[in-house]
Amino acid sequence: MRGTKKQNLPSKICEVCNRPFSWRKKWEKVWEEVKYCSDKCRANKNGK
Repeated sequence: MRGTKKQNLPSKICEVCNRPFSWRKKWEKVWEEVKYCSDKCRANKNGK
């Protein structure tokens, strides 16, 4: 994704807080499995 502008990054909706979040470099290899925008939301996944 080298040279990609921020507005062109893929995004998803967090399953816990329902807020949109964008692709991050650290998620490059696991983007298909990413469901939560943050560690806090991932920790609260059962307390929806």
